[in-house]
Amino acid sequence: MELPRLSVIIPHLNEPGDLIRCLRSLDAQRTDISLFEIIVVDNGSKVLPTDACKAIPNVRLERELTPGPGPARNRGASVARADLLAFIDADCLAEPGWARSIIDFMDAHPDVAFLGGAIGIIPSDPGRLSGIEAYERVYSYRAKLYVERHGFAATGNMAVRADVFRAVGPFGGIAAMEDTEWGQKATAAGWRAAYLGEAKVLTPSCKSFSELARRWDRHVAHEFRKIGGGHAALARWIVTSILVAASPLAAPLQIMRTEHLSGPRSRWLALVCLTKVRLYRARRMLDLALHHDTAKFVGAWNREKS
Repeated sequence: MELPRLSVIIPHLNEPGDLIRCLRSLDAQRTDISLFEIIVVDNGSKVLPTDACKAIPNVRLERELTPGPGPARNRGASVARADLLAFIDADCLAEPGWARSIIDFMDAHPDVAFLGGAIGIIPSDPGRLSGIEAYERVYSYRAKLYVERHGFAATGNMAVRADVFRAVGPFGGIAAMEDTEWGQKATAAGWRAAYLGEAKVLTPSCKSFSELARRWDRHVAHEFRKIGGGHAALARWIVTSILVAASPLAAPLQIMRTEHLSGPRSRWLALVCLTKVRLYRARRMLDLALHHDTAKFVGAWNREKS
């Protein structure tokens, strides 16, 4: 049997409706059935997404009961048959040409070990963004910045050579920011990363500020765990929290210039949401500095859906 050029790996937890839409967006790109395989890895859903996977030809369903998207992706990588691995989330839609652009880019750039693609927002009403949607369009998925400045690719849209993945090692568990940690480990070891804007996926925006806040809870808690002990480190953390609270003062010019928004209404809503987010982050940072209770923020990935 001819081996696929690309193995697409999708972690899943209690999102069968989103999953089938993701699978359809991928299947539409399989002009040649041998071009890529699709591997769905369920991470402990109440009901296995068997029907969703059966609705699309040649989808392999695996199970990984260790909680977290990292272990689920590791399971998919362990059974993948292609020399290239691509990771996409179950609630994402792959834009036309996504798979082919990854294959062609990696063929043309043998020095690139892994890449991050573009991530956009699916608005509920494209003509009238909510404040959260306007904010997320500008600030939530800065995939190019992640790759070029911070040395990692968001695993909602990432591709890596299989031999590089094995050399760097698996993604971390549910208590880890697995994409950040894996990518920075890879780049620190000398593996080259690249950004590929042509490989784009779309993802739903957060539906409420509380959902957005939960995302930041986890991120801030992980950052706090990395600062180390000592009074000097804690003092720097507190100073950083004050700078975060003040940072919206510098945001209006960036929001005015962004190409991701149009019209004064969406720009104003983005600024309002940004201010609310930054003040929330600063408050959470100070709370962690006082109480050090990170465990309650880093031990879940979509577990409220279980």
